[in-house]
Amino acid sequence: MKKILAFGASTSKTSINKQLATYVAQQFETADVEVLDLNEYDMPLFSVDREKEGIPKEASQFYEKIGAADFIVISFAEHNGAYSASFKNLLDWASRINAKTFQEKPMLLLATSPGARGGSSVLEIANSRLPFQGGLVKGTFSLPNFYENFDAVNGIINTTYREQLQVIIKGINL
Repeated sequence: MKKILAFGASTSKTSINKQLATYVAQQFETADVEVLDLNEYDMPLFSVDREKEGIPKEASQFYEKIGAADFIVISFAEHNGAYSASFKNLLDWASRINAKTFQEKPMLLLATSPGARGGSSVLEIANSRLPFQGGLVKGTFSLPNFYENFDAVNGIINTTYREQLQVIIKGINL
């Protein structure tokens, strides 16, 4: 059985991106899903001065989780058009272990937000940047207007978006 690692790139306790990542990962019916909480990877802000003191154990643990996965699902929170500070910091620290942080793992990139653009700006950034960091992007999906198109019981309730996601998932060979 394939192992999927899923997380929302946010530390919000009520992260809509974590909800979306969890839901999407569970759509791969023949996989074992592990959902990470970025709150477990709280570290000091990266700097070359702090790096001299050593890489935090949380960065190493995150890197090891990536290495143990067969597939990665990330849903990005958009903060002022870019990654959340918590995700960027985790990425900066983990990249000091290996610049190819994602270790050539296939991945599905997602984003959502309460607004009509659905985190599309951060999704574009991630889609263009993560391949340089060892991510093999197999698909992207943005869900706009989260609270109108998703509920905790049924997942994506908008038929059009649910069908778009299903096409993407079917195109990924796990």
